[in-house]
Amino acid sequence: MARHTKTEAAATREALLDAAEEVFLKKGVARTSLEQIARHADMTRGAIYWHFRNKADLFQAMLQRVRMPFQELVEEIGDPSVTERPLEAIRLACLKGFERLEQPRYRRVHAILVHHCEVFGDIDPLAMQNEMAEEACGALADYFTCAARLGQLRSGLDPEVAGELLQAMLGGLFYDWLRNHEQFSLLERGTLLLDTELALMRATASG
Repeated sequence: MARHTKTEAAATREALLDAAEEVFLKKGVARTSLEQIARHADMTRGAIYWHFRNKADLFQAMLQRVRMPFQELVEEIGDPSVTERPLEAIRLACLKGFERLEQPRYRRVHAILVHHCEVFGDIDPLAMQNEMAEEACGALADYFTCAARLGQLRSGLDPEVAGELLQAMLGGLFYDWLRNHEQFSLLERGTLLLDTELALMRATASG
């Protein structure tokens, strides 16, 4: 019985997060109340407070379901040889990220964060976006540093600058795609831009 109750509680939590995604995307975060989320999930507001302290806590839990730390994407590649080809590791990890973002849940939540969320109470979307960008930039710089050490990065290109350049491209790409995801395929456009940028960053035979 206890196991069944724990399973039901987990299902209730997921259903509330699903409802929050749908209402946040439609109404925006600031204009959405916990009561509206509860009604959308066919539950009471008490059910929300059983699982979440407040709207900020619920919002953070929603984000955690779609977090994609760069290193985890690299590990999902499942090819240990990419450690000797850091630029290829970056490429494959980014492609996995594109594929993941095209999944409806990932797309919805990131669209909420970027286009449907204002500073409200304990919710600061800019701070959250900055944290994610800094995390990605740090990871990218590490891989570009490794590429430079192995002689695979273009001569004169600072690894940190390379990381910032790639992060800036990815950020602009995501922003445009999340605004209107039907306009183009993230995977197709992203692959083209990514391959072009990495080609410019790779070391040439002449150095």
